[in-house]
Amino acid sequence: MAYTYHPRILEELGRFGLRPTPSTPPTLAKEFVNDLYRHELRRLSARLKSRRIPKDGYSDRVVALRKKYFLLSIRLDLWTTEPHRVTRS
Repeated sequence: MAYTYHPRILEELGRFGLRPTPSTPPTLAKEFVNDLYRHELRRLSARLKSRRIPKDGYSDRVVALRKKYFLLSIRLDLWTTEPHRVTRS
């Protein structure tokens, strides 16, 4: 199956170094972005626990991280365009 990603989605995926091909399922691309997000979130938490960052402002850092990965909040069916259907009269 061939997928046509919306240009804005491709732009955002590119920010994470992803260049999906038409054969790349959107689920795979989203899983990759989700794995990156979880990695960064765990790293941030580890920095807090090791006291390399202060507790004050931690929630602001989490919010900033969520904004960076806003792509994850977009429904998967909106990542691609649907194929055009031929209608018969």
